[in-house]
Amino acid sequence: MMNILSLSTIDKKAVNDFFTKHWGCPQMVISSGVFDCDQLPGFCVMKGQEIIGLITYCVTDGECEIISLDSVVEGKGIGSKLMVKVEEKAKAEGCSSIKLVTTNDNVYALSFYQKRGYRLARIIPHAVEKARKLKPTIPYVAENGIPIIDEIILVKGI
Repeated sequence: MMNILSLSTIDKKAVNDFFTKHWGCPQMVISSGVFDCDQLPGFCVMKGQEIIGLITYCVTDGECEIISLDSVVEGKGIGSKLMVKVEEKAKAEGCSSIKLVTTNDNVYALSFYQKRGYRLARIIPHAVEKARKLKPTIPYVAENGIPIIDEIILVKGI
C-alpha cells in the first residue's frame, strides 16, 4: 500500500533538500514561469523518512499545470499514483484539463505521459535556451546524449 501525503504536511526543509538533490535547487524555470517547487502544493510518497516520489502543481485561472514529477524508484507506480492524485485535486477545483511541460530530450517522460492519456499539444522551439538565461545550471545535453533545446507541452482533459 502506497501512502500519498500532501506536501503541506511535510517538513519544507525535506522538500527543499529533495529538489536540491535531484534538480540542483528547488527553482524550476519553464516557459510558463519561474517556480519555487518547494513552495508549491503537491503530494509525495515516503519510505521511512525519505521522499521517494514527489509531484508539484499550480492552479491558475481554472487551469492546472504539473510543474514537477519525480520518482526515485521507477516502475513501481509511484509517478502514476501521484499524477492521479493531482488529476483528482484539479477536477475537484473545477479544472477541465491539466497541462505539463517536458523537454525534447526526455523520451522516457514523453512515453510515460502519453501512456497516461496526455497528448502533445505544442512545441516551444528554443525555450530551454531562454530558460538558461535565468537558470544557467540547466545542462546543454542530457545523459542520453540529446541536446536540450525545446519544450513540449502535453495536455490531458479530466
